[in-house]
Amino acid sequence: MTETFYEVMRRQGISRRSFLKYCSLTAAALGLSPSYAGEIAKAMETKPRIPILWLHGLECTCCSESFIRSAHPLAKDVVLSMVSLDYDDTIMAAAGHQAEAIIEETIEKYDGNFILAVEGNAGLNQEGMNCIIGGKPFQNQLQHAADHCKAIISWGSCASYGCVQAAAPNPTQAVPTHKSIKTSKPIIKVPGCPPIAEVMTAVITYILTFEKFPELDRQGRPKMFYSQRIHDKCYRRPHFDAGQFVEKFDDEGARKGYCLYKVGCKGPTTYNACSTIRWNEGTSFPIQAGHGCIGCSEDGFWDKGSWYARLTDIHQFGVEGNADDIGGTAAAVVGTAIAAHAAVSAVKRAQKKKENV
Repeated sequence: MTETFYEVMRRQGISRRSFLKYCSLTAAALGLSPSYAGEIAKAMETKPRIPILWLHGLECTCCSESFIRSAHPLAKDVVLSMVSLDYDDTIMAAAGHQAEAIIEETIEKYDGNFILAVEGNAGLNQEGMNCIIGGKPFQNQLQHAADHCKAIISWGSCASYGCVQAAAPNPTQAVPTHKSIKTSKPIIKVPGCPPIAEVMTAVITYILTFEKFPELDRQGRPKMFYSQRIHDKCYRRPHFDAGQFVEKFDDEGARKGYCLYKVGCKGPTTYNACSTIRWNEGTSFPIQAGHGCIGCSEDGFWDKGSWYARLTDIHQFGVEGNADDIGGTAAAVVGTAIAAHAAVSAVKRAQKKKENV
């Protein structure tokens, strides 16, 4: 029987008080109310750790690099306590035949009850020979594990959408997880290049606590993290609304922290939690560092032209208007309002004068 999260923590010398504090922090990271801390604690105390096979295809390992830097919860707590990470060739001690044997052992022991986590993707060209794992095409390993898993998590934009490996002309015929395998198993996509660390660990925590996937959007992404555009919560948003933009990098507007829309920021069309959760324990995110969002959590971002090309198809009403028009529109609105106010005032004065006569 696999140990529970709480049993592992107690064995490591973690006090009950620290455990409950951890549950409270985890609830906050998931965007849940404090009342859910008790439910998380109960799940950690009673439910066995989730067995996970974490496979790597064509990728740069940035998802793993992000994952191990999670602060709430700490990656070490996820790996050592919350889940049973049975296979991850990047961080496991075993190698070669010993490592590959673990995949078969896990499938046999937890058939239909383990999570398949996928980082990277499969190249289908040349019968999959562009990505070989243990002497066999990664595609074969991926399909075999998918046939026996309970559910699949596609880490990052590579596994979710294909990412730069699938960029035109895509010589390896790289495709995302859901297009490279035949399966009826549920697939949850956690895109980003890489995804935010706390988003990755929070997804695992949610599955463990509630024994189900979080609510997903139509693309299969968790709504709790991908339901709002970066633009909606960006701290530079007031500058966008005021028509104050950086015209070129390092100009006066850039030094004043103006909106980066005109130098290519894709925040208005990118759904992610970067502007709220941020990176490196909430320290910063690209826009805060002075670089516009490149839209790395959106499908096809790698083939949509220059990252510094201004968006031209934002034609919404009011403060969501096109940045090229917003300044003129604002001035026109203000001018119209002043004229209207003057006209109304004149009518009132005329009426008052008439009454006095």
